[in-house]
Amino acid sequence: MASLYLGLISGTSADGIDVALASFARRPKLLASLTFPYPEKLRLRILALAQGDGRISLDEFGGLDVEIARTFAAAALKLLRREGIDPDQIRALGSHGQTVRHRPLGEAPYTMQLGDPNVIAELTRVTTVADFRRRDLAAGGHGAPLAPAFHAAMLAKDKSTPTKGSRVVLNLGGIANITILSGDGKKPLRGFDTGPASCLLDAWVAKHLDLPYDKNGAFAASGRVDETLLKRLLSDPYFAEPPPKSTGREVFHLTWLAEHLRGLAIAPKNVQATLVALSALTIADAIRTHARDVREVWVCGGGVHNPVLMAAIGDALAPIPVASVAEIGIDPDFVEAMTFAWLARERLENRAAPNVHTVTGARGPRVLGGIYSA
Repeated sequence: MASLYLGLISGTSADGIDVALASFARRPKLLASLTFPYPEKLRLRILALAQGDGRISLDEFGGLDVEIARTFAAAALKLLRREGIDPDQIRALGSHGQTVRHRPLGEAPYTMQLGDPNVIAELTRVTTVADFRRRDLAAGGHGAPLAPAFHAAMLAKDKSTPTKGSRVVLNLGGIANITILSGDGKKPLRGFDTGPASCLLDAWVAKHLDLPYDKNGAFAASGRVDETLLKRLLSDPYFAEPPPKSTGREVFHLTWLAEHLRGLAIAPKNVQATLVALSALTIADAIRTHARDVREVWVCGGGVHNPVLMAAIGDALAPIPVASVAEIGIDPDFVEAMTFAWLARERLENRAAPNVHTVTGARGPRVLGGIYSA
């Protein structure tokens, strides 16, 4: 039986698709990876829809679903061709899809990920597992974050795990989320979205410098924190809400930022510096509040490559050590993609994703994802 899995995800930044080839025979192992950029026109269409009031016709919506799926399939096939692997050697492909809306609260909570898995299965000839979040929502959970369950599996046999105090895994994507792993492994797995990590930083630098992201945090480093703006941003009620909780670009976007900037005359570089402070302080507050015995913080996601953001987080959490998971031999850029390869395996084994409900607030364990045969 094939024992290789593919995991694919595009995060809230919508800059491209991360693809991970993984095996789970003993412990999770990344065998190969790549990032497949979205065509710029497709990326802009996704971002326009994902921002709070993005509206398109039903025909446009359906077409976007298929176009994203075709791009996901192309990304998977590119990795397989590069590695000389036949699709028959892949047991399953776990596709997260592209989140365009996440509304876990209200009378009719929902989450929407585009990238039709029927199309992916047809084009790749690989059994595809997708739609991982909606069953959890149906069971009363937030459907997010799902990564903590994999973080626990990823670090379960790491001998550097402290015997006293908890370990936190911090994922710095568009949105930041944390996983709290107890030192003795006896406490329930916990985790939640803390708020923006890179989504506002990317959006602001795109608006003012026409760049996809703030390389090395240079724009933020050229500015200084505006305390008045920071105080306004920190007043958003999301930050004080207790977990379980989750959020996304549909909440933290440029319109949200503009509302807090009203009446203020602040240089763009100072806004960028303030957004770094917002991310760092909300992350640190979440960790100190909910993981009071934290011994160390391991960071994954694209934000690890922003030294200004990493330094701000380190300063906010000092003297707690903060470091990239690269220091313990894990590629920080593909942890989320590996998460969905792993969830695909769990689904094929008809196993409820372990401990997800203790993170999301669902009524109990649920088998997540639908299977679309090759």
